Amino acid sequence: MFASALRIRLPLVLGLLLLGLLGTSALPTASAQSVDPPRVVLNDIAFSVTIDDPDQELTSGAQIQVGSETAQLESDGSSWTAEGLVVDETGTYTVRLVQGGETIDEADTRALPGFVSLLPPLLAIGMALAFKRVIPALFLGIWVGAWMAAGFSLSGLFVGLLESLEIYVVGALANESHVAIILFSLMIGGMVGIISKNGGTYGIVERLIGWANTPRRAQLATSTLGVGMFFDDYANTLVVGNTMRPVTDRLKVSREKLAYIVDSTAAPVACVAFVTTWIGYEVGLVGTAVEGLEGFNQGAYSIFLSSLAYSFYPWLALYFVFVVANSSRDFGPMARAEIRARTTGQVVSPGANLDKAAEEDNDEMRPKDGIPLRAYNAVLPILVLVGSVLAGLYWTGIEAAGSDASLREIIGEADSYTSLIWGSLLGVLTAGALSVGQRLLSLEETVEAWYSGLKSMLFAMIILVLAWALSDITGVLHTADYLVSVLGTTLPPGVVPAIIFVLAAATAFATGSSWGTMGILMPLVVPLVWAVLQANNMADPSNYHIMYSAVSCVLAGSVWGDHCSPISDTTILSSMASGCDHIDHVRTQLPYAMSVGVVALLIGTLPAGFGFPWWLSLLIGAGLLSGALRLFGTPVNTQGDAAVASSSDDSSQPQEASVPSA
Repeated sequence: MFASALRIRLPLVLGLLLLGLLGTSALPTASAQSVDPPRVVLNDIAFSVTIDDPDQELTSGAQIQVGSETAQLESDGSSWTAEGLVVDETGTYTVRLVQGGETIDEADTRALPGFVSLLPPLLAIGMALAFKRVIPALFLGIWVGAWMAAGFSLSGLFVGLLESLEIYVVGALANESHVAIILFSLMIGGMVGIISKNGGTYGIVERLIGWANTPRRAQLATSTLGVGMFFDDYANTLVVGNTMRPVTDRLKVSREKLAYIVDSTAAPVACVAFVTTWIGYEVGLVGTAVEGLEGFNQGAYSIFLSSLAYSFYPWLALYFVFVVANSSRDFGPMARAEIRARTTGQVVSPGANLDKAAEEDNDEMRPKDGIPLRAYNAVLPILVLVGSVLAGLYWTGIEAAGSDASLREIIGEADSYTSLIWGSLLGVLTAGALSVGQRLLSLEETVEAWYSGLKSMLFAMIILVLAWALSDITGVLHTADYLVSVLGTTLPPGVVPAIIFVLAAATAFATGSSWGTMGILMPLVVPLVWAVLQANNMADPSNYHIMYSAVSCVLAGSVWGDHCSPISDTTILSSMASGCDHIDHVRTQLPYAMSVGVVALLIGTLPAGFGFPWWLSLLIGAGLLSGALRLFGTPVNTQGDAAVASSSDDSSQPQEASVPSA
């Protein structure tokens, strides 16, 4: 029976194969012009339809019809576009390409109410606030957005789940620029792992410890070390907290003060330094957010560099740390903690809840036993990394802009993704060569240290990929277009950065994640800011400071909220690495973080949005913070530096493990 069936069907199969081989000439020819409308459109929000015309058969009389709306096609030479199409009812619409009264091609699109386009990002924010978990929140936003794009139905719910990964996450990973950012971030994380394991970072620490022989010097040394470890906030927190704790304990500096210095130098310096584990993430978000902004063509890295001047909170937070460390004054709960430590030698509060197991769970950040701690093993790879990135920016910028271009034009035209990859690769190779060449680590140990550092970046990379996917969803659903239609003509452009700063801070405070906050907000607010500028006829270079300020406010607001949040990862790590009760750390740091945040908002972000010089805002803000500390601060050096130093071996203090030695 099988053979009989095969004999009957074989000619049919062969015929079909032959027909396929003969090509499409034996089949009815399809139109060379095809309609590919947006998958989703919004009620009362204008949209456009683009038609490819490879055979150049369309004429100037061609039209696009959607319901009762008709729009003329305009050509740019290679394609045709119909703009200004609007539908006023929800439901399915047929988009027709018409020429000479004849329908050439048609396709369907679905219209949704404008407000539902806000649902994916709002759900992501709401779930992150409710459950304090960013990854499930981002995925829920992607899923709901994919469901809306696939159709509000039971089958659409399942299709949206599959397309969340198949289309949007895969699409985020398939982007060449995104892959470059992921590689850079992983490589620089690996470099941090190597220079920690080969003793380089601890070598930097030892250079500072010898000078720190008074409480004031100990605090300044800790602050300086925190700024010196600019390349990664986690490494900064763990290395600085663990290694400076024996020094500050010996000199009767409270653990609360140590945790504040560690926390307030980690994220602020990592988010504004030129080359850190944050930069790939930040540049990736900015690059995605500005894609498709009509009339705005500046490169992502150039935008980031331009935004640094408006990062008022990080700069003022770093300034205030040094002012507090140098002044021997404190206010609020911190003053009481410092007076307790100086007068009684109790560097932790009575009844403090310390997690000793967590304090010791940092082996991967500690150098190999018995090796010399040489600072240049960390300094040289970092210099190679930074120098290579800057050289790469200049080289690729010269190629794109020409040798006669200004430095700003060169950086603006530079290929930042290529430069970052070059720099991270050379930095890793330098760290590995120093480790193996001096026999500090074997080749296997070097690879393991690199992998340990790389692993520390995986969680952040997952957040980044999901944030990219959510950004694609908001593009499909025209979320920014809807926000512009609602807010574009009502918000004064100068106020927008300040609103973004507060929104980012509130989200980061509630979620405990500055990275998650940036991932959720950046793709949403950047198109909104550009559209607000366009609606107010301000979309020109003279007003780009508003865009730069908005970008910086997402980053700076996230760090501010992160500093104030008791569930923040860096806040928890700072408490752990400093051996401080976590609630004591939050309670003592909060007045300082709030003071800096309010000054940054009112003296920095708000005036800068209306064109006030950023450098003058920084100077005034710094002066106000210094004056407030002088006015409200209490002198805590009740015994004097010399007295405290002479009694530094007081047996009432907790004994800590010393810094690893050669």
